[in-house]
Amino acid sequence: MTSILVTNDDGIAAPGLHVLARLARDAGYDVTIAAPAEQSSGSSASIMADDADGRIAVERRTLEGLDDVPAFAVRGGPGLIALIAARGAFGDPAEVVLSGVNHGANVGRAILHSGTVGAALTGGLNGAWGIAVSLDVGMRPEVFHWEAAAAPAIDLLPDLMTRPRGSVINVNAPNAATNRGLREATLAPFGIVQTTLTDEGEHHIRLAVEDLPNRPEPGTDAAYLAEGWITVTGLDPVSHVELGFPAPD
Repeated sequence: MTSILVTNDDGIAAPGLHVLARLARDAGYDVTIAAPAEQSSGSSASIMADDADGRIAVERRTLEGLDDVPAFAVRGGPGLIALIAARGAFGDPAEVVLSGVNHGANVGRAILHSGTVGAALTGGLNGAWGIAVSLDVGMRPEVFHWEAAAAPAIDLLPDLMTRPRGSVINVNAPNAATNRGLREATLAPFGIVQTTLTDEGEHHIRLAVEDLPNRPEPGTDAAYLAEGWITVTGLDPVSHVELGFPAPD
């Protein structure tokens, strides 16, 4: 039975996490949940933690409807959780790191900042398959179709596990009961929101998030998602660029 670590950056109480874990369990996977005790959005793959004397606090939890699934609240972000899970913090290292379902889309090159994506990439760097899963809820959602993102992610697992260990994919779904299907997509140059500086003083600054004014480039994840498609994008956890420096004599 394939073992899966389910994590997120919205915190262990987040409904998207619970739906994703439930569907993974119901599909027959061996699921362990380890998620931040508090909201950790925007943490990327950070391994910073709220520690005391070098010890990271971990608390066992029982989640409603998931009584049979081991669950842990960690005083650290999802990147750290994926890292310590690979070192055996929650039992044998999981074969898959399943991160989400995030409250909000993670598209474009702005995924660099996403804790949801950071956990999946950290899993990939440590030899697991990784999936980051997000729901495009917009700025003021009235309903949340968590299964619209969770179910396609679970369906993609068999294909992902035919690929080399360390492969990572990023999945985004519209917040709707139905969608147009699945599309592989490239990363948009930016995300679908931007961060702006709204206030600054001598000792503080304040940021806000708002929709981008421009339309996304056709064929990108942001564009397909806006058109009602579920998007899937393959990610390379860490790569290098050839600089062309001459070799030493």
